[in-house]
Amino acid sequence: MTMTSLDTVTLGKQMSVSETFDTAVAMLDDQGTVVGWTQAAEQLVGYGVGDVVGRSAALVLPSFGAAPTTSAFVEQCRAENGWSGAMTMRHRDGRMLDVNLRISMLERSDGTSWWLASVADFDDLSADAINGSVRGLLLGRAPVGIVVRDPQLRCTAVNDVMASHDGLTHDGRLGRRLTDVLPGAKAEVLEAVMRQVLQSGTTKVHEYRTWLLTGPHREHPFAVSFQCIQGAEGKPLGVCVISTDVVESRRARECLAVLSGACTRLGNTLDVMQTSQAMAELAVPLLADYVAVDLEQSVPFGEGPPVPHGPKVKHLPVFRRAGVASIHPGVPESTAARGEPVPVPHASPFTEVLRTGRSRLESVLDTASSTWLDQEPVLARRIHENGVHSIMAVPIRSQRALLGVMVFVRTENPTPFQEVDLLLAEELVSRAAQSLENARQYAREHCAALALQRHLLPHKLRGGTAVEVASRYLPADMDHGVGGDWFDVIPLSGARVGLVVGDVVGHGLHAAATMGRLRTAVHTLADMDLPPDELLAHLDDTVQRLAGEDDAPDGAPAVVGATCLYAVYDPASRRCTMARAGHPLPAIVDPRGHVTFPDLPAGPPLGIGLGDPFEAVEVELPEGSLLALYTDGLVETRDRDIEEGMHRLGAVLAQPDRSLEELCTEATQCFPGQAPCDDVTLLLVRTRSLEPTQVASWALPSDQTAARTARTLAADQLKEWGLEGLEESTKLILSELVTNAVRHRTGPIGLRLIRHQVLTCEVFDTDVCSPRPRRAHTMDENGRGLFLVAQLARRWGSRPVPCGKVVWAEQDLPAGACVRSSVPPVDTPS
Repeated sequence: MTMTSLDTVTLGKQMSVSETFDTAVAMLDDQGTVVGWTQAAEQLVGYGVGDVVGRSAALVLPSFGAAPTTSAFVEQCRAENGWSGAMTMRHRDGRMLDVNLRISMLERSDGTSWWLASVADFDDLSADAINGSVRGLLLGRAPVGIVVRDPQLRCTAVNDVMASHDGLTHDGRLGRRLTDVLPGAKAEVLEAVMRQVLQSGTTKVHEYRTWLLTGPHREHPFAVSFQCIQGAEGKPLGVCVISTDVVESRRARECLAVLSGACTRLGNTLDVMQTSQAMAELAVPLLADYVAVDLEQSVPFGEGPPVPHGPKVKHLPVFRRAGVASIHPGVPESTAARGEPVPVPHASPFTEVLRTGRSRLESVLDTASSTWLDQEPVLARRIHENGVHSIMAVPIRSQRALLGVMVFVRTENPTPFQEVDLLLAEELVSRAAQSLENARQYAREHCAALALQRHLLPHKLRGGTAVEVASRYLPADMDHGVGGDWFDVIPLSGARVGLVVGDVVGHGLHAAATMGRLRTAVHTLADMDLPPDELLAHLDDTVQRLAGEDDAPDGAPAVVGATCLYAVYDPASRRCTMARAGHPLPAIVDPRGHVTFPDLPAGPPLGIGLGDPFEAVEVELPEGSLLALYTDGLVETRDRDIEEGMHRLGAVLAQPDRSLEELCTEATQCFPGQAPCDDVTLLLVRTRSLEPTQVASWALPSDQTAARTARTLAADQLKEWGLEGLEESTKLILSELVTNAVRHRTGPIGLRLIRHQVLTCEVFDTDVCSPRPRRAHTMDENGRGLFLVAQLARRWGSRPVPCGKVVWAEQDLPAGACVRSSVPPVDTPS
């Protein structure tokens, strides 16, 4: 038993009431009847001693309710998810007061029990720090010693904690005065203070110091409060002495102050790994010598469903080390580096934490009796080499999901972890869990946004034999990586390509989703081989329809608008047809480096509904010309107008000897050190042309000999190209297409074969009606021609041209056939 003597007690200065944490309110018997009251209680709830003594505690503690005894009420509170001390008291004027209550059991000399209800004073702590496990720290588990003495200063009741403060047993204390068990002048001084309190009815707080046998030659300070307990009719029932360990109290306050300030900084980043590392660094050396933060492996990426925990969970999740810190350089205690998987030993304390979802405290780690360490030799060696003697493991939970575990270890600090340390650790983890959950949600949204963007924008741009391409996309919403800009290179019939750049109003996921719908619409319209001006007209209708469908939450029509530039380049004629809807002008750079911005009618933005027609312009581009399509984010900023940006862009592009990738990089770095205020998109295209030997054209007779003539001409040309293997299928395709042209002829008929990446057969006639396949019945003599074409060709279709239409069909070239063009084809990733 720890003992003390009169000579080892020093009565110090008078202190603030708040430094003891607790202020006595009421004394209850085991039936819940108030048997003692204090001036502090009257000041708190307004009831005088005559109003309360002899009545049930439910008068001021409504939650006491129908509890048969005080002990039953305490057990009821503890059963409610680990009562932290939060309680509601009723004021005499009817209003309810939120307080932090402690109820301590006191043993009496007659063998019965009394209960002291005390309220903690948190004037020196911020309201933000007083929650959850902090209340549990200061009220539920922070040890305080309590002694009640009668008017003659004889001990009538005491709690278990008091013995650890002064070393006296219950039997050696109960029924005796302080001067009886600790005779001397100092004890007389303490009794004098008690008499003053009994006479005045006030509260006094002093500090006293004592040397305990658990720490020889070291003075240990305690704060002690003396409060008068009043019985019936206001007569003094005795004096209540509450003793608090000043060292532990102040350390708890300091740790809480540090945690309260530091935890707010954990939310400064939305990176799960950085938050985890900050958690570990915050706890070392404040709480531990070594700390590891291990997260379920999907948490850093925001993927997967929440990980459940509990006894019914059969398989433990896989964890990865996300944060680690130590007082030793190099973190020698850790068995895994950040990002590496962390094995969870079976039947270990950590497994229990994962299965129960509750913290685990190993104040003294007994490696000899820890059989689970026999299965983990590497971990056992680390524990032995680094002198690990005390461990805490705290689960990181959020919304009933297990995010991970935070492990606290002491090696150099000889003091084992106590309940106070565990509660401080739980407070840190509970605060940090919200930051981790925010980071996890952000990671999930970020991954979803990136996945959305990957699916909405082309993975690889294929220019075929028509163009060489390169692109850049820089979203203004760098956090999510998505925006409303889009670009595309769409293969068309006859070796042509469609080039498109668009810009949806706004940024972020909504703009990206709208962009995806418009990009799909452009692909559909481009597959119909519509001219650029007609395509934009149909796209304008689509945008207006989307605006009508997507109503805002308040019922108003959603704002859906966009600009777009669409161009079609034909490598056979080297002609490019362009139209724009409110979009910036394209830049054209000839092979000598001369830059022009063609006079292309602006057209109204998409979705405005003005009804103005779009106009297309056709230009001829020399082979090797550079065509730049872009969005306004590239050429316009808050402090630079669009003309200055276009001039800057032209200066960059006027370098014909540079590669497209180099030009893209330089053009998108025009404003170094500045984040884009708008989405930035750039599509660069260098034109190619087909060699004359790759194209063969003929005019066919407009009579019944046209099909036979087409077959003969095609057979001879295929032999010249070395494509005899496609002769039979080509003859069948041309027979059907030419026969249809003759049947519906109103003018001349033309035939063209193009040998590029595929073999394209084109038949021209003056009829503007597009052919439509139909299902022929068993007895029908006609209607199977286009079905046969569809079976022989990889794809087929028709497109309008001036004065008629072109019906075309494509066939794959035989393996090993050489594709020749003026410039070797290159496919550039976006």
